[in-house]
Amino acid sequence: MARFGRILLKLSGEVLAGEDRFGVNAERVMSLAAEVAEVAHTGVQIGLVVGGGNFFRGVAAAAQNMDRVAADHMGMLATVINSLALQDALEKQGAPTRVMTAISMPSVAEPYIRRRAIRHLEKGRIVIFAAGTSNPYFSTDTAATLRGLEIHAEIVAKATSVDGVYDKDPRKHADAVFYEKVSYQEVLSKALAVMDASAIAMCRDNGLPIVVFNLKTAGNIMRMSMGEQVGTLISA
Repeated sequence: MARFGRILLKLSGEVLAGEDRFGVNAERVMSLAAEVAEVAHTGVQIGLVVGGGNFFRGVAAAAQNMDRVAADHMGMLATVINSLALQDALEKQGAPTRVMTAISMPSVAEPYIRRRAIRHLEKGRIVIFAAGTSNPYFSTDTAATLRGLEIHAEIVAKATSVDGVYDKDPRKHADAVFYEKVSYQEVLSKALAVMDASAIAMCRDNGLPIVVFNLKTAGNIMRMSMGEQVGTLISA
Protein backbone atom coordinates (compact mmCIF):
# COMPACT_ATOMS: atom_id res chain seq x y z
CA MET A 1 0.00 0.00 0.00
CA ALA A 2 1.47 3.34 -1.06
CA ARG A 3 2.24 5.86 1.65
CA PHE A 4 1.54 8.83 -0.58
CA GLY A 5 -1.45 9.36 -2.83
CA ARG A 6 0.07 12.18 -4.86
CA ILE A 7 3.74 13.08 -5.22
CA LEU A 8 5.77 15.65 -7.13
CA LEU A 9 8.92 14.02 -8.46
CA LYS A 10 11.80 16.35 -9.40
CA LEU A 11 14.49 15.02 -11.73
CA SER A 12 17.60 16.75 -13.01
CA GLY A 13 18.11 16.92 -16.74
CA GLU A 14 21.50 15.27 -16.30
CA VAL A 15 19.72 12.09 -15.20
CA LEU A 16 18.37 11.64 -18.73
CA ALA A 17 21.84 11.94 -20.24
CA GLY A 18 23.14 8.94 -18.31
CA GLU A 19 26.80 8.28 -19.01
CA ASP A 20 26.66 10.47 -22.11
CA ARG A 21 26.58 13.64 -19.98
CA PHE A 22 24.83 15.51 -22.82
CA GLY A 23 21.54 15.01 -24.59
CA VAL A 24 19.12 12.15 -23.99
CA ASN A 25 20.33 8.59 -23.48
CA ALA A 26 17.46 6.42 -24.74
CA GLU A 27 18.38 3.43 -22.56
CA ARG A 28 18.58 5.56 -19.40
CA VAL A 29 15.27 7.27 -20.14
CA MET A 30 13.52 3.94 -20.71
CA SER A 31 14.83 2.44 -17.45
CA LEU A 32 13.78 5.55 -15.55
CA ALA A 33 10.35 5.51 -17.20
CA ALA A 34 9.91 1.87 -16.20
CA GLU A 35 10.49 2.76 -12.53
CA VAL A 36 8.12 5.73 -12.62
CA ALA A 37 5.44 3.76 -14.48
CA GLU A 38 5.68 0.94 -11.95
CA VAL A 39 4.85 3.40 -9.18
CA ALA A 40 2.02 4.94 -11.20
CA HIS A 41 0.51 1.50 -11.79
CA THR A 42 0.10 1.11 -7.99
CA GLY A 43 -2.31 4.05 -8.04
CA VAL A 44 0.08 6.80 -6.91
CA GLN A 45 -0.64 10.06 -8.73
CA ILE A 46 2.62 11.50 -10.09
CA GLY A 47 3.47 15.03 -11.13
CA LEU A 48 6.93 15.31 -12.62
CA VAL A 49 9.33 18.19 -13.18
CA VAL A 50 12.57 17.63 -15.09
CA GLY A 51 15.43 20.09 -15.48
CA GLY A 52 17.23 20.95 -18.70
CA GLY A 53 20.86 20.82 -17.62
CA ASN A 54 21.70 18.03 -20.06
CA PHE A 55 21.13 20.56 -22.86
CA PHE A 56 21.43 24.04 -21.45
CA ARG A 57 21.59 25.71 -18.04
CA GLY A 58 21.02 29.44 -17.72
CA VAL A 59 23.65 29.87 -15.01
CA ALA A 60 26.30 27.67 -16.67
CA ALA A 61 29.60 28.90 -18.03
CA ALA A 62 28.25 28.62 -21.58
CA ALA A 63 25.71 31.32 -20.74
CA GLN A 64 28.05 33.73 -18.95
CA ASN A 65 28.12 36.30 -21.73
CA MET A 66 24.43 36.01 -22.48
CA ASP A 67 21.58 38.05 -21.17
CA ARG A 68 20.26 36.10 -18.16
CA VAL A 69 16.65 36.30 -19.32
CA ALA A 70 17.50 34.86 -22.76
CA ALA A 71 19.66 32.15 -21.17
CA ASP A 72 16.90 31.15 -18.77
CA HIS A 73 14.38 30.97 -21.60
CA MET A 74 16.74 28.63 -23.45
CA GLY A 75 16.92 26.48 -20.32
CA MET A 76 13.13 26.36 -20.14
CA LEU A 77 12.93 25.11 -23.72
CA ALA A 78 15.47 22.41 -22.84
CA THR A 79 13.06 21.14 -20.17
CA VAL A 80 10.37 20.81 -22.85
CA ILE A 81 12.67 18.55 -24.93
CA ASN A 82 13.29 16.37 -21.88
CA SER A 83 9.61 16.28 -20.99
CA LEU A 84 8.66 15.04 -24.46
CA ALA A 85 11.34 12.34 -24.26
CA LEU A 86 9.99 11.19 -20.89
CA GLN A 87 6.42 11.24 -22.15
CA ASP A 88 7.31 8.99 -25.06
CA ALA A 89 9.16 6.55 -22.80
CA LEU A 90 6.40 6.48 -20.17
CA GLU A 91 3.68 5.79 -22.72
CA LYS A 92 5.77 2.92 -24.11
CA GLN A 93 5.50 1.53 -20.56
CA GLY A 94 1.71 1.75 -20.72
CA ALA A 95 1.47 4.83 -18.48
CA PRO A 96 -0.81 7.55 -19.93
CA THR A 97 1.08 10.84 -19.72
CA ARG A 98 0.45 14.52 -20.40
CA VAL A 99 3.03 17.25 -20.86
CA MET A 100 1.82 20.65 -19.67
CA THR A 101 4.03 23.62 -20.43
CA ALA A 102 4.18 27.04 -18.82
CA ILE A 103 5.19 28.55 -22.17
CA SER A 104 2.43 28.39 -24.74
CA MET A 105 3.20 25.96 -27.58
CA PRO A 106 -0.14 24.30 -28.35
CA SER A 107 1.15 22.18 -31.23
CA VAL A 108 3.66 20.52 -28.86
CA ALA A 109 2.01 20.27 -25.44
CA GLU A 110 -0.97 21.41 -23.41
CA PRO A 111 -0.80 24.78 -21.69
CA TYR A 112 -0.43 24.52 -17.92
CA ILE A 113 -3.83 24.98 -16.31
CA ARG A 114 -3.92 23.98 -12.66
CA ARG A 115 -7.42 22.49 -12.58
CA ARG A 116 -6.82 20.53 -15.76
CA ALA A 117 -3.57 19.18 -14.32
CA ILE A 118 -5.36 17.97 -11.21
CA ARG A 119 -8.04 16.35 -13.36
CA HIS A 120 -5.38 14.49 -15.36
CA LEU A 121 -3.88 13.21 -12.11
CA GLU A 122 -7.27 12.08 -10.84
CA LYS A 123 -7.72 10.11 -14.07
CA GLY A 124 -4.47 8.28 -13.45
CA ARG A 125 -2.30 10.16 -15.91
CA ILE A 126 1.28 11.15 -15.13
CA VAL A 127 1.61 14.90 -15.62
CA ILE A 128 4.98 16.34 -16.66
CA PHE A 129 5.29 20.05 -15.97
CA ALA A 130 7.61 21.65 -18.52
CA ALA A 131 9.17 25.09 -19.07
CA GLY A 132 9.63 25.87 -15.40
CA THR A 133 7.40 28.70 -14.21
CA SER A 134 7.87 30.54 -17.57
CA ASN A 135 9.70 33.24 -15.61
CA PRO A 136 13.47 33.85 -15.69
CA TYR A 137 15.53 33.80 -12.47
CA PHE A 138 13.54 30.84 -11.15
CA SER A 139 15.07 27.37 -11.13
CA THR A 140 13.30 24.09 -11.83
CA ASP A 141 13.59 23.38 -8.07
CA THR A 142 11.36 26.37 -7.44
CA ALA A 143 9.07 25.31 -10.29
CA ALA A 144 8.77 21.84 -8.77
CA THR A 145 7.86 23.27 -5.37
CA LEU A 146 5.31 25.63 -6.89
CA ARG A 147 3.65 22.89 -8.93
CA GLY A 148 3.71 20.56 -5.92
CA LEU A 149 1.82 23.12 -3.87
CA GLU A 150 -0.61 23.90 -6.68
CA ILE A 151 -1.61 20.28 -7.24
CA HIS A 152 -1.71 19.55 -3.49
CA ALA A 153 1.07 16.98 -3.61
CA GLU A 154 1.78 15.33 -0.26
CA ILE A 155 5.55 15.46 -0.74
CA VAL A 156 8.22 16.76 -3.11
CA ALA A 157 10.65 13.97 -3.98
CA LYS A 158 13.98 15.21 -5.31
CA ALA A 159 16.03 12.54 -7.04
CA THR A 160 19.80 13.09 -6.93
CA SER A 161 23.05 11.23 -7.53
CA VAL A 162 23.86 10.90 -3.80
CA ASP A 163 22.06 9.17 -0.93
CA GLY A 164 20.49 12.30 0.51
CA VAL A 165 21.53 15.48 2.31
CA TYR A 166 25.08 15.84 3.63
CA ASP A 167 26.84 18.71 5.35
CA LYS A 168 29.20 18.82 2.35
CA ASP A 169 29.64 17.05 -0.96
CA PRO A 170 30.27 13.36 -0.15
CA ARG A 171 31.85 12.85 -3.58
CA LYS A 172 34.63 15.23 -2.60
CA HIS A 173 34.84 14.81 1.18
CA ALA A 174 35.14 11.38 2.83
CA ASP A 175 34.14 12.85 6.22
CA ALA A 176 30.82 14.29 4.96
CA VAL A 177 28.03 13.80 7.51
CA PHE A 178 24.72 12.33 6.32
CA TYR A 179 21.40 13.69 7.63
CA GLU A 180 18.54 11.21 7.91
CA LYS A 181 16.19 14.04 8.90
CA VAL A 182 16.76 17.78 8.81
CA SER A 183 14.56 20.85 9.26
CA TYR A 184 13.90 23.50 6.64
CA GLN A 185 15.61 26.04 8.87
CA GLU A 186 18.77 23.94 9.20
CA VAL A 187 18.98 23.58 5.43
CA LEU A 188 18.74 27.35 5.05
CA SER A 189 20.98 28.37 7.96
CA LYS A 190 23.71 25.85 7.10
CA ALA A 191 23.39 26.55 3.36
CA LEU A 192 23.11 22.83 2.63
CA ALA A 193 23.23 22.32 -1.13
CA VAL A 194 19.86 20.61 -1.60
CA MET A 195 17.53 22.96 -3.46
CA ASP A 196 17.36 26.68 -4.04
CA ALA A 197 16.69 28.68 -0.89
CA SER A 198 13.47 30.01 -2.42
CA ALA A 199 12.19 26.47 -2.96
CA ILE A 200 13.06 25.43 0.62
CA ALA A 201 11.43 28.56 2.04
CA MET A 202 8.28 27.95 0.00
CA CYS A 203 8.01 24.40 1.35
CA ARG A 204 8.67 25.63 4.90
CA ASP A 205 6.01 28.33 4.69
CA ASN A 206 3.41 25.87 3.40
CA GLY A 207 4.35 22.73 5.35
CA LEU A 208 5.27 20.67 2.28
CA PRO A 209 7.86 17.99 3.17
CA ILE A 210 10.76 17.14 0.87
CA VAL A 211 12.56 13.84 0.51
CA VAL A 212 15.98 13.78 -1.15
CA PHE A 213 17.09 10.36 -2.36
CA ASN A 214 19.50 8.57 -4.68
CA LEU A 215 17.99 7.83 -8.07
CA LYS A 216 20.91 5.58 -9.03
CA THR A 217 19.70 2.92 -6.61
CA ALA A 218 17.13 0.85 -8.51
CA GLY A 219 13.73 0.73 -6.84
CA ASN A 220 14.17 3.86 -4.74
CA ILE A 221 11.23 5.67 -6.33
CA MET A 222 8.95 2.79 -5.32
CA ARG A 223 10.45 2.58 -1.82
CA MET A 224 9.98 6.30 -1.33
CA SER A 225 6.36 6.21 -2.47
CA MET A 226 5.67 3.32 -0.08
CA GLY A 227 6.97 5.38 2.81
CA GLU A 228 10.19 3.47 3.43
CA GLN A 229 13.13 5.36 4.93
CA VAL A 230 14.96 6.41 1.79
CA GLY A 231 17.37 9.33 1.70
CA THR A 232 16.79 12.44 3.79
CA LEU A 233 13.47 13.88 4.96
CA ILE A 234 13.29 17.68 5.15
CA SER A 235 10.38 18.93 7.24
CA ALA A 236 9.47 21.16 10.17
